[in-house]
Amino acid sequence: MTPCAVKVPSSPEEAPVQHAGPQGAHGSPETRAPAAHPPAVRVPPQLRAADVDRGWGPGVSGSTARGTTGAGASVDGARGEHTHSEQPIPGPRTAPSGPARARPVVQRSSVRGQILDALRAALVGGELAPGEVYSAPALGDRFGVSATPVREAMQQLALEGAVEVVPNRGFRVVERGARELAELAEIRALIELPVLLRLAATVPAERWTELRPLAEATAQAASTGCRATYAETDRAFHRAVLSLAGNSQLVRIADDLHRRAQWPLVDTKADTSRSALMADAADHGTLLDALTAGDVSAVQSLVRNHVTGAH
Repeated sequence: MTPCAVKVPSSPEEAPVQHAGPQGAHGSPETRAPAAHPPAVRVPPQLRAADVDRGWGPGVSGSTARGTTGAGASVDGARGEHTHSEQPIPGPRTAPSGPARARPVVQRSSVRGQILDALRAALVGGELAPGEVYSAPALGDRFGVSATPVREAMQQLALEGAVEVVPNRGFRVVERGARELAELAEIRALIELPVLLRLAATVPAERWTELRPLAEATAQAASTGCRATYAETDRAFHRAVLSLAGNSQLVRIADDLHRRAQWPLVDTKADTSRSALMADAADHGTLLDALTAGDVSAVQSLVRNHVTGAH
């Protein structure tokens, strides 16, 4: 599998990463194709979950409680996490003479959002491995930011069910099996299928034609073999389709379920190949054909097979 991930900013002043949304200002879907392979986010090796539970590894010994871990490393006293000699954030510069410059405004929400996007991409792409424990300071050091925005982003992932908090250690990536994926697929079908059947009978053909570029974008992303890039375009297409129902809460809930279904499984035999992504993307064009024709029977079969990954 080709490694890929979203670029992480090296400073708060960098512009936020832009993602293609489901619709434009007048209800028309955006058609921007995903960028080519972005730089890979390499997550540093961390402790295995079993090792942490046994108290093994650096920072887990008695020296952690004393706030030291050896040369070149320190520990966050409030949380017991490694800081790995994080570089201090430089303060505002002053001119050789005259008053000091005003303190720059740090857009923390922007940095946090970009880190969250990068962590989600690393999760989908397998850079964050199920069962592994990751500390915010170590990830912050890798991303070139302080531990705070990483910790905030990880807390959001914990709310979403992607990771769980390990007190004084960091965050463990949740281990998921095929049963959970099947349950998510069942819920998605229960929510999305009735909506799409109604839309197939009421939405004019030209509206479905407007979504063709988004379906083509998923095919292009699938051809790269990058799961993280494909995941974004895949959800953008489904959001655009469901948004025609005019129910923003429905779109939000369905998108959250879809995101959870994209997380990797513990079973390494799961098909994550480029051909599997391309087969999934091909369903989008076929689904638009059925919706355009108002073929309710075809829509029902396609949606059930698509959300369960059966081709």
